[in-house]
Amino acid sequence: MRSSIFLLFLFCSAAPLLAQRLSARDAAAIRQVLAVQQDAWNRGDLEVFMQGYVQSDSLAFVGKNGPVFGWQATLERYRRSYPDRAAMGELRFEVIRLERLGRRSAYLIGSWHLTRSIGDAGGYFTLIFTKERSGWQIRCDHTS
Repeated sequence: MRSSIFLLFLFCSAAPLLAQRLSARDAAAIRQVLAVQQDAWNRGDLEVFMQGYVQSDSLAFVGKNGPVFGWQATLERYRRSYPDRAAMGELRFEVIRLERLGRRSAYLIGSWHLTRSIGDAGGYFTLIFTKERSGWQIRCDHTS
């Protein structure tokens, strides 16, 4: 009886954690979004980089200068902040945590680092992904 109660307690305690796990397929797809973005950035191709974001006015990007809403406004912000290859440098992402939020949403905490001739830069970011018809895309990006 005691062991049954213990097993029931263990299962009930672990159930919320198990519900938050992403499938290996979804985790790989989200990591692939970052890989494509990193490669595009390192080629200087902001349009391909932006394909990782949901192309919608509901996209939110929050940086040190405050929030920007919408896909086009986010692209323009990147163009202003990184006007040339020297400013863009070489980007490297690192995933720190990736977890499911809901059936069709997940969040990712990571770090970014730019190696540049004009001085390196880096920080951390939190991304909220939603699973769209075209696959996983970033709906909200908070980068510091």
